[in-house]
Amino acid sequence: MASHETFMALALSESKKALPSCFPNPPIGCVLVRDGEIVATGYTKAPGGYHAEADALAKCSGLLTGLTAYVTLEPCSFHGRTPSCADALIKQGIKRVVVALVDPDPRNNGKGLEKLRQAGVDVVQGVYSGEVGEFLEPYLGNS
Repeated sequence: MASHETFMALALSESKKALPSCFPNPPIGCVLVRDGEIVATGYTKAPGGYHAEADALAKCSGLLTGLTAYVTLEPCSFHGRTPSCADALIKQGIKRVVVALVDPDPRNNGKGLEKLRQAGVDVVQGVYSGEVGEFLEPYLGNS
């Protein structure tokens, strides 16, 4: 069975597809997995379009129960041009969210993870953080 690191590496591959159209948003990737099988993938679209989590969720059909979301950056907790990704994951019944990095944006910075935990979602932090951090670092200081 594939590991958290394997699925986060795939999420990192997805995030690279977001460039350059996602600017000024950071390039984020998401992989939705059930029982070790990939159900959907997504990445951040142009501003005003889907964030990675919403992009992946939109590609799902049927029940979303039992899914784990692998996301390269903490899901957003606030409503900007798009609704909160943390809220979308909660609403769709995602039971586990695995993230590489906490979002340093002061509007988020742990709030998305706290929102998930408060809703009973199992949150795993720091998976594949070195590799993801190396890729995302140039895009995170300009939030």
